[in-house]
Amino acid sequence: MHTQNKKRTAASETRFFNISTVELKNAWTDFVLSRVAMQCTHATLKNYQKILGKFINWLEAQGVTAPHELNARLVREYLALYASKSDWYLNGIARSIRTLVRFWHSEGYLPSPVIFAMPKVREKRLPFLNGEQVKKLLSVCSLREKAIILLFIDSGLRRQEFVNLNREDIDMQTGFIRVRQGKGRKDRTTAIGATTRRVLLKYWQTCSNQSPNAPAIQTNQGERFSADGLSSLLSRLSKKAGVPFSPHALRRSFATLALKSGMDIVSLQALLGHSNIDTTRKYVQWLDADLLEAHRKASPIDNLK
Repeated sequence: MHTQNKKRTAASETRFFNISTVELKNAWTDFVLSRVAMQCTHATLKNYQKILGKFINWLEAQGVTAPHELNARLVREYLALYASKSDWYLNGIARSIRTLVRFWHSEGYLPSPVIFAMPKVREKRLPFLNGEQVKKLLSVCSLREKAIILLFIDSGLRRQEFVNLNREDIDMQTGFIRVRQGKGRKDRTTAIGATTRRVLLKYWQTCSNQSPNAPAIQTNQGERFSADGLSSLLSRLSKKAGVPFSPHALRRSFATLALKSGMDIVSLQALLGHSNIDTTRKYVQWLDADLLEAHRKASPIDNLK
């Protein structure tokens, strides 16, 4: 049964877009099957569909009929079409294409490596909520919305991790949260405090699905939110509160506010599930007031003796 499910998954992935050229289609199918064999998550496979599907369709429109006709110039031309997009968006497209062409070369579809410069991601402040914004947001929340915001900001969960969370994954006595199959299919532990647990308990009393394996946050029908459905709910809440944010901004808010409150960066790295502490540092968005206070305390001139 498990093998059949994998075959159905692989088949559905290859049908995501139309490829008229047999050689391109076979090479694409082989790539998808390799990702399935590597046990990539459904979200990862879907991301490849979305990004690489457009790329291969574009190649066909340029007259490319087989993988060996691909070259760096074509990749650069394609990336130039997205030059007006954000650094992260453009870099994400380039990373997916790089994964594809490396696979094609290793499997003999490409006689030589296709090497191209990766678009740079400029260092910049990424959006997050400060304490006052969190309070403003909570002031307009329903009970369920309040539970969602508190759970996000108190735990640092990713959107898909949040969606996958069951009631039984949260230990209400200790606050520990068991994150199953997070990014990279890694399990980890994070936590929430007493305030968030109290709101969650109150919210759970209103839920129609009371089983231990019920979703921690449910739709009005007692079902699990989809990732897109949760994002839509948060988007409506953002407009209602007049506070712009995204699910990932809430994760960055956890990182920044936790460090500001005294958490050490090594503990923060573990709670966020980062394998590299440099990734954790990029999540932390210092407030101007914090930087001024830090400089006031440690100004090399003011502190001259």
